[in-house]
Amino acid sequence: MGDDLTAVHVTHEAVGKIGGIGAVLQGFFTSKSYLDEVDRSILVGPLFSTDAPASQRLGENGEVLYSSIDGLAYTKYAPAFRMLEDFYNTNIVYGRKTFVDKDTSVKSSVEVLLVDVRNININLLNEFKGRMYERFGIRNDLYEHIWECEQYVRLAPVAIAALKEIEAAEGSTVIISHEFMGMATALAGILETSCDFKTVFYAHEVATIRRIVEMHPGHDTMFYNVLRKAQENGLYVDEVFGQQYDYFKHAFVEASKYCDAIFAVGDCIPDELKFLAPEFEDANINIVYNGIPAFKISAAQKQQSKEKLQEYCNSLLGYRPDFVFTHVTRLVHSKGLWRDLRVLEHQEKEFETRGKTAVMFLLSTQTAQRNISDIINMETEYSWPVAHREGYPDLSGGEAGFYTAIQKFNAASRNIKVIFINQFGFDRKTCGNRMPEDMEFMDIRRGSDVEFGMSVYEPFGIAQLEPLTFGGICVFSSVCGCTGFLCDVIGEKSVRNIIIADYTDLDSVPYDGGDSKPVQTSIQGYLRIDRSVRDRIESSVSNKVASEIIQSLEDYESGIEGMVQTGYELAKKMSWDVVVQNRLLPGLHNVLNKKTHKNIYSNK
Repeated sequence: MGDDLTAVHVTHEAVGKIGGIGAVLQGFFTSKSYLDEVDRSILVGPLFSTDAPASQRLGENGEVLYSSIDGLAYTKYAPAFRMLEDFYNTNIVYGRKTFVDKDTSVKSSVEVLLVDVRNININLLNEFKGRMYERFGIRNDLYEHIWECEQYVRLAPVAIAALKEIEAAEGSTVIISHEFMGMATALAGILETSCDFKTVFYAHEVATIRRIVEMHPGHDTMFYNVLRKAQENGLYVDEVFGQQYDYFKHAFVEASKYCDAIFAVGDCIPDELKFLAPEFEDANINIVYNGIPAFKISAAQKQQSKEKLQEYCNSLLGYRPDFVFTHVTRLVHSKGLWRDLRVLEHQEKEFETRGKTAVMFLLSTQTAQRNISDIINMETEYSWPVAHREGYPDLSGGEAGFYTAIQKFNAASRNIKVIFINQFGFDRKTCGNRMPEDMEFMDIRRGSDVEFGMSVYEPFGIAQLEPLTFGGICVFSSVCGCTGFLCDVIGEKSVRNIIIADYTDLDSVPYDGGDSKPVQTSIQGYLRIDRSVRDRIESSVSNKVASEIIQSLEDYESGIEGMVQTGYELAKKMSWDVVVQNRLLPGLHNVLNKKTHKNIYSNK
């Protein structure tokens, strides 16, 4: 790419992996293709806490080289850091963090820059905010009371100054804003006329759209039909759903139109961005899918993991199921967990007829990892995780609500049972003594026959595809971003490993002339899609999905070698190395060769 390339990743996951962005960074920093092309990677973020000892400030595999909080100065940049700290009235932590892929042994060392923004010089901050308003039209005064937003605005000027001091502004430097969190820093880079920072907004989602989809009772069934109709009529989000600037994330996501490029993790995201403002029609939007793991195992190895899961079910419920279903996810509304139960309801009827049994292990929680002593006490006292009780240390409020639905399903079903494991981890050390001694987390990925993931909003969906490489059947909704990637890989072929549920297809439930009225094919008609209409759609789609799963499971064991081979071949074409080589690096190359458009779309 010519000059040495420096990639500055601004994120809330600079220290530890919390969610999807952390998985993306892990994928990049352990990809040989990325490491061959990107000479220097720097993680930038706020210092969230000063309570931890110095050895833990950069998390696991971190080495602190400078920390004014701890009196450490093992870098040549120490004098410059002290000067910045005095000027901005802040503290800086700087060091390195090692990323390792245990399976490939690829290792890399990444710089980490954290800024304590709590007591930053307000005069300097307000000057920066004023420049942001003049140039980009962002009214930070509307959001100053929201710390989730304010901390990233405070980070920006210090981060840019620090990048200059650590010689990260002298060659080809790309500031990558992972979601809204890095946008203030990217905009500060655009405002820094003494350097030619390139800027990228990495759209792991479109926050404005997520909020609309999650809050509306029609969810994806409503929204994506509205979106298509609005595109036909040249309408934008504020004209259809009202003014969005009360939401701070919207302001910063919309400002991504000022960046040199946008990397979108799924095919829905460009359309969602173009729905925000007309300027996105001319924006440089690149599809950069997420990668998925690609491990080669034998059918025998898959069966070994499945037997552990069957043994665990037998220990908990007293039977060894024919099939093991799984769903590993966060317990948030967008994951559409109720759809799992609707599919299982249809499968239950067929399993009764066929004399087949199944168990679903549903791993999801709203809290941090529970103490193993609490897990063992619950396990002993009332057979956790088969049974649960509301309140600490067991069910949180949201978990209790979902568990009620699971209880209702389990009470009515005979051949399929759902076990709700509200705990991080999947081994004896985290989940108690009724789990097989040699169980490990990868067993639930290797041994799964079917992984569910029918989200209402899912920009990509790495978790839904993790069992693919092990021959699992992956079931997800058409709005998941991974759908486009799979279509690129599969082409026109259909494979038994993949089932896509389309909850936006209104034709799937023809009007039967009953009490319910047909949906009018207009924006106002689609906006009136409520829960009753969505329920009708979901019932029909769930029945179809259940039938497809049962069809794929026919002769599953005799055909498992083919499923494992097919799954691995697909996953190999969707690995992080493939994504980096074919999508990320060409996107970065395009940004570096692009003439800056820092004067385009000026608010003046």
